[in-house]
Formats: sequence, structure tokens, C-alpha cells
Amino acid sequence: MSTLTKPNHIGRKISRIRELRDMKQEALAQALGTNQQAISILENSETIDDEKLNAVAKALGVNVDALKNFSEDSVINYFNNFYDESAKGQILNNSCTNLTFNPLEKLIEAYEENKKLYERLVQAEKEKVEFLEKILKDK
Repeated sequence: MSTLTKPNHIGRKISRIRELRDMKQEALAQALGTNQQAISILENSETIDDEKLNAVAKALGVNVDALKNFSEDSVINYFNNFYDESAKGQILNNSCTNLTFNPLEKLIEAYEENKKLYERLVQAEKEKVEFLEKILKDK
């Protein structure tokens, strides 16, 4: 029987949250002190006892309610709303004409700062050498 027909398939919800958090089964297994095969079995389980569910939720960085109530639709709606809100600020509408700096100028500034820093470093080394030579001549 498919997990699509079972909306409360907790193992599939764990799997999706793990995937969304870009976590591999091995990483979750390590966080739970078990092995990858046990995580695979867990993710294929329709039900999980509360103690294990608490541990999984903690390892995934979510609360138990988020695991139990997870749905693909809510994730899609969240990202669609995020995109819509960002578009209102014209960040995603290719409106980059109001930039106040030239990236090439910033690169040149960084190069000049590095050059000045290098020159100060060379001068400090020259002064150190002169000081050490003076000490050697005095002995």
C-alpha cells in the first residue's frame, strides 16, 4: 500500500523532514545512536512509539507536533508565500537597477587594501632586520 494513500504515515513524514533539512539517513542514525538500516526501517513504519518519536524530533530539530502534522502542501504554501512576499519588495523581479555600488570597484578597493597591508608588513620586516643587525653589531 502506498504512503500517498496514508496521510498519517509517520515514517514518510520523518523521511521528508530529514530530506528537507538536507540530512542523510547516516547522519540521523548517528544522532540517534543507531545505524542507517534502522533509520530505513523507521522511515518505512506507519507508526512509531512516542519515546522514539521524541528522539527523532529532537535529532531533526523540530518538535513532535511538527512531525505529526507535517504535510507537503504546507511546505509548498510556505515557500510560495515566502516568494510572494519577497516579490513585493521587488527582490525577485530582476529589479537590480538601484544598486549603489559597483562590484568591480569593491574588488579594486580590496586589492588596494591588501597591497597597503603587504607594504606595511614588508616595512615592519625591514625595521626588524635593521634592529637585529644593530644588536649584532653592538655585541
